[in-house]
Amino acid sequence: MKKTEMLSRTGEDVSSVQEVTRAVEGFSRELKHFQENMDERIQEQEKRMNKFEQKTAPVGRPVLSMAAEETAPHLKAFDAYLRSGDEEGLRGLDLEGKALNTAVAGDGGYLVDPETAGRVQGVLSSTASIRAIANVVNVEATSFDVLVDHGEFGHGWATEAGTVGETDTPVIDRITIPLNELSALPKASQRLLDDSAFDIEGWLAGRIADKFSRAEAAAFVVGDGVDKPTGFLSHTTVKNDVWSWGNLGYVETGAPGDIGGPDTIIDLVYALGAQYRANATFVMNSKTAGTLRKLKDNDGRFLWTDGLSAGEPARLLGYPVLIAEDMPDIAVNALAVAFGDFAAGYTIAERPDLRVLRDPFSAKPHVLFYATKRVGGDVSDFAAIKLLRFSGTV
Repeated sequence: MKKTEMLSRTGEDVSSVQEVTRAVEGFSRELKHFQENMDERIQEQEKRMNKFEQKTAPVGRPVLSMAAEETAPHLKAFDAYLRSGDEEGLRGLDLEGKALNTAVAGDGGYLVDPETAGRVQGVLSSTASIRAIANVVNVEATSFDVLVDHGEFGHGWATEAGTVGETDTPVIDRITIPLNELSALPKASQRLLDDSAFDIEGWLAGRIADKFSRAEAAAFVVGDGVDKPTGFLSHTTVKNDVWSWGNLGYVETGAPGDIGGPDTIIDLVYALGAQYRANATFVMNSKTAGTLRKLKDNDGRFLWTDGLSAGEPARLLGYPVLIAEDMPDIAVNALAVAFGDFAAGYTIAERPDLRVLRDPFSAKPHVLFYATKRVGGDVSDFAAIKLLRFSGTV
């Protein structure tokens, strides 16, 4: 072989080796880049899975880190206050952008966390009280005014050439419902509070709700309006035939301390205006209900029917029945049954906040919790409620 041919072939071999080397290096770079991309994708996938697990974690799942506890600073701070009286966590705490210390007086206690307050409010709303069927409004002031228009607008059929008469000047009546302070004073031993397994907020919510619901239920029916709501039975009552605004009208049974028969219930229903009957409810206590559920019409059919499903109220003549134990028993001259549209006829005004003041000194070795809320109630439409009077006169 000639020398020139050998040099040429050697050069080709070198060139081939260089091409292979470059190809291997390029493949290595691409492989490294691919691995980096895969690592990034795996990390992103792990982050997404972690977020998904946090969102779908069951309510009873134990807290694995302090980060979860930090999502409810007010709950944690309020728990510390109830157990040990530590106020530092509550002072100046910003809850949903609102500084609590601007709404809480130093000696007025601290606002209950929203979860517990909602639990108490839920219990109050579900109890057998006028609250369940009345008009409930939340206010920030110390009273609530209901404006009632007694005037009638002028009306008539217009003609092309005729004139239309002017409407009368409206007659506005103002009913002011003051808010009064409702309080409860449950107590617990310090040893019980030191037990971290003891659900202090659940216990406190249950005790407060029990006291508040019983006090409210009585006041909404028979409250005298002195530092408490005015019950609808506390207003002046007159025979429905001579009824006027400011009084509650009643229908008499015609039998001394007795229902007298099914016609009395029918008279009570139709003593109420047609505009109120569609949303009307009977209100009575358990003893009265036991008597009325025995009533039958002329064909032997019971006027009373039980609810068809759990939670559905019983009905009398097709209208729902609310059992309110603070209603009077059947007796001579007793106003033992009420019938009306209470959503129109009775208004409950309350402040949405609930406060708790911890007192470890007055009942040692126990700790007292002074819980307060402001609530008021009164009749807002005297035409929307009618009463049944068990009397011997007609």
